[in-house]
This record gives sequence, structure tokens and C-alpha cells, in this order.
Amino acid sequence: MAEQIHTVSGMSCGHCAASITEEVLEVPDVTDVDVDVPASLVTVRGESVDADAVRAAIVEAGYEVTESMRTAVA
Repeated sequence: MAEQIHTVSGMSCGHCAASITEEVLEVPDVTDVDVDVPASLVTVRGESVDADAVRAAIVEAGYEVTESMRTAVA
């Protein structure tokens, strides 16, 4: 399983987290989304997840991705 961590600006509440989660879960192969509003981080897990599609989903939810990082999860 792979993990992507995106730094996202503009999040301030639980509604922000819910909006991002809803959009990102629509991206093919995404199995889990964790939004940490205070840290401005969105963590996405899944196999062969398209990082560009995740960033587009976050933008569609109304937020800006300022940085993205990919890691492998055992």
C-alpha cells in the first residue's frame, strides 16, 4: 500500500475535512483518507493512486495543495 501526504492551505474546521474526504474518496484506488486540520495535512492511502487526481480532488473541494509527498507503507 502506498501513502501520499499533501499539505493543504485553507482548512479551518470539520466541514473542511469532510469536504476534502468526500472528494478524495471518489478518486480510483483510494482506500483511506485522513485529514488533520490543525496540521494542514491530508494523508491518502491506496494502491496505485494517481497523485494528480488526488490534488485535483482537493482543489475541487475548494482548497489549495501547497506540497505533496509519497511514501510506501508496509
